[in-house]
Amino acid sequence: MPIPNHVQDAQDCYFMMLAIEQAKRGQYTARPNPAVGCILVQAGEVVGQGFHPQAGQPHAEVFALRDAGVRAAGATAYVTLEPCSHTGRTPPCARALIDAGIKRIVIAGLDPNPQVAGRGVSLLEQASIDVTVGILNTQAEALNQGFLKAMRTQMPYVRLKIATSLDGRTAMASGESKWITSAAARADVQTLRAQSGTIITGSATVIADNPQLNVRSTQLGIPPEQIPTPVVVVLDRRARLAHDLQSDYHLCRRTDTIYWREDNLLMLLKTLVREYQCYDVLVEAGASVAGSFLSQQLVDELIVYQAPCLLGSQARAMVDFNPLSLAQQLRFDYHSHEQIGPDIKLTLLPL
Repeated sequence: MPIPNHVQDAQDCYFMMLAIEQAKRGQYTARPNPAVGCILVQAGEVVGQGFHPQAGQPHAEVFALRDAGVRAAGATAYVTLEPCSHTGRTPPCARALIDAGIKRIVIAGLDPNPQVAGRGVSLLEQASIDVTVGILNTQAEALNQGFLKAMRTQMPYVRLKIATSLDGRTAMASGESKWITSAAARADVQTLRAQSGTIITGSATVIADNPQLNVRSTQLGIPPEQIPTPVVVVLDRRARLAHDLQSDYHLCRRTDTIYWREDNLLMLLKTLVREYQCYDVLVEAGASVAGSFLSQQLVDELIVYQAPCLLGSQARAMVDFNPLSLAQQLRFDYHSHEQIGPDIKLTLLPL
């Protein structure tokens, strides 16, 4: 007797959620590849599972097939992203699934990478495998916003992070800013850095704060040394900074720091995708840089850590942005909010 559609749909959602949980295990380490998870199910039982841990290593499907062994034959595979059909640093996963005897494949979403883009599904269907696409696609795509946007538009996904007081101030008039927000909020910023291929800051921030802009948290579930180090870009139109192993500035002592001397931020973002395969960008900078990204509509997500304090009218504003009328205001939609220690974390999406 065939399984009713509503029961099958519920089962598909359940097992796809398990696959998404597998994918999350690679969300900090798989860059520049997407985080992908795979679950193999036989007669309602999980017989294999896997995720893609790092570029150059096997993909999620291969780890799941290895985990299942002979039990993969006749199983249903749940994959969070369309299996690849081309040979890159690893063989095509679609072919591995076919050779293992998988009878049905459920895919959260298609891969917009031009090297895949539906070819994986076509290869599977040509092998007479039943393919279902679109189960929990929104949840799966949330893990790979940068990769998916870059494949579709050749632009990265840009997050702008700001720490501010209740009255929208980021530092005293003297420049003193350590610390407005709590240690808990600063620890949370480490998760943003860990998922970023690039961190952009300004030369003024480097000179004033001497940041390291690295991932050093031990609270992410994996050792920090296993997380690819984000590329740091310093916006430095006046050429105030340069590589110097003897410099007082941490970022200047790093030989991989990029100094961007141009005004064109759009060109910078396209260059990061094209030449560096950096698909997730985090902007940690002062009011001038933040205002430039916002006014040029280059921000996909605004993240504000707001401390329960007041710094007064003489303190520095969070954004250097001066509209002449309400018609020029920048408006956002509240995506989420949560309390982190004594502070509030607001995640906003531009309207």
